[in-house]
Amino acid sequence: MALFCRVIQLQDLPEILDFENKKLQELIPDEMERTLHSWNVRWRKEALEHYFALGWSFLVRDKDKTSPYSDEGLLVGYFMAQPLLFVDGQTQSLWVEHLQYASLQARDELCELAYKLSREKHFQKVYFPNVSGINNSISAFKAEAWNPAVMHIKTTKA
Repeated sequence: MALFCRVIQLQDLPEILDFENKKLQELIPDEMERTLHSWNVRWRKEALEHYFALGWSFLVRDKDKTSPYSDEGLLVGYFMAQPLLFVDGQTQSLWVEHLQYASLQARDELCELAYKLSREKHFQKVYFPNVSGINNSISAFKAEAWNPAVMHIKTTKA
């Protein structure tokens, strides 16, 4: 699998909504339950539009597979994030609101990308949702619980 990462653009929105809806359909087969559940997901259209416009959200594609949406390859994951200023005693941190993936390799690539981006931009921490699977990717970076729903990684020595 040859992976390619880039910043998400607003024109990627339909593809990401389709990606999420397919995953949701696998998880919740009943259409009515799925509709009710979709009202409270982190990837609602208005949330995606907000995060994507900030320029801190990234997607990962498999260049070896074709996509009806892009000649860059098939979407296999993404995260939506934003910088946080002056939170938890830190000057700058990266908040990863949501991370979705179709393969473990894509998940690991996205988590590493968020970590490296935070280090490159001299952010002090990166925060991830404390959900199953993501913990496996970030444990190598010495992730700690910030609260029951959020894990954080220090990205500087301070």
